[in-house]
Amino acid sequence: MNHGPGAAPADGPPSRRRLAPRRPPWAGRNYTLLTTAAVVTGLGSSGALIASAFAVLEAGGDGTDVGLIAASRTVPLVLFLLIGGAVADRLPRHHVMVAANALNCLSQGTFAVLVISGEARLWQMAVLSALGGTGQAFFGPAAEGMVLATVRSEQSARAFAVFRMGMNGAHIGGAALGGALVAALGPGWVLAVDAAAFAVAGSLRGLLDLSGMPERVRGTGLFADLRDGWREVTGRPWLWSVIVQFAVVNAVVAAAEAVYGPLVAEEHLGGAGPWGVALAAFGAGTVGGALLMTRWQPRRILLAGALCVFPLALPSAALAVPVTAGPLTAVMFGSGLAVEVFAVTWMMALHQEVPEEKFSRVSAYDWLGSVAMVPVATALAGPVEALIGRSAALWGCSALIVALTAAVLCVPGVRNLERRTTAAPPLVQPLLKDSPGPSGDSAPSPS
Repeated sequence: MNHGPGAAPADGPPSRRRLAPRRPPWAGRNYTLLTTAAVVTGLGSSGALIASAFAVLEAGGDGTDVGLIAASRTVPLVLFLLIGGAVADRLPRHHVMVAANALNCLSQGTFAVLVISGEARLWQMAVLSALGGTGQAFFGPAAEGMVLATVRSEQSARAFAVFRMGMNGAHIGGAALGGALVAALGPGWVLAVDAAAFAVAGSLRGLLDLSGMPERVRGTGLFADLRDGWREVTGRPWLWSVIVQFAVVNAVVAAAEAVYGPLVAEEHLGGAGPWGVALAAFGAGTVGGALLMTRWQPRRILLAGALCVFPLALPSAALAVPVTAGPLTAVMFGSGLAVEVFAVTWMMALHQEVPEEKFSRVSAYDWLGSVAMVPVATALAGPVEALIGRSAALWGCSALIVALTAAVLCVPGVRNLERRTTAAPPLVQPLLKDSPGPSGDSAPSPS
């Protein structure tokens, strides 16, 4: 039982009590474990993205090979997401998360050994990247909602915002640290650090206290579970409309930032340096958005989130003009802040409205919608530019974001869904038992 975060013994010296680490009263042991694990993997994985690209180049590959290795991770992620969601709803989710972390640890560790030894071949990198994508396909749906299940409903928005703030900060720091370590030590050692990060994170997640959690009732079969998840999605217009919206929004944002952005930077902004600063500003904006959401809890959660999607059209428009580096950096910061507000409100809506026993299946459809069209958009970006010109293509990206967001706001459920502050449902109660209430007691029984 947690008797209060950072509490020192009553007879401890005053200096010890003042220096004891403190955490919010809603941040129990399980929440702390999950957040720490996410920060650890965020630090490792951000550096590994840079390291894998340089590992391909060191092995004699070119830009096309870098893209193929990246695609080899994305393809299994798309293929196995739905199966991963169904499995996570049939088995204890933390077991699925730990198993996925173990797979990522082994694949990245093997990748690191091959690179350090100088024996890495492109086909080996592709296979190992595919294993990493497979692990992510099972981890992602299992992890969705776990953090929110560790806190009371009235604290869920703040808790998730703090979680996102730590995770986004880890991605920013990990990218900067990873780039420096690649230059100093080589990509193989950065990949080894990522493997170690997965091992640490898996160990932390294995320490989650889920005693008392009722055993999951399995359905008639895996594909029947997938059909059931599909019915959950299609039966909620607010849910499937936002999934469709972001299937396109994520795709055009990826095309603008991964393909057009570097080209505009090279021709008009002074090269990779200003573009890197703009991307870093986007990351800083996500941290700012998470910080904002620790204070702001909008009543109409989806309406607030949907309105914050409009600013995502601004970076493409800024690149289409194109503006100078200073205004572009400001636009990127604002869009990062806005999209983080959406991310928090979206997770609040899912956690509030989707039954816990079907959450991973629904999350898998959400993940699939978010990533499925990204490779298509990035592959078509070049031909579209050749057909209509870069500026027109970028204005088209902005127009699609605005049009789809306006269409989503026409859905009554998006405009009217309100935040509730009721107690957590029975299935997630065991996760709450180590989170003290205002009086220091365990979480109350659900109403």
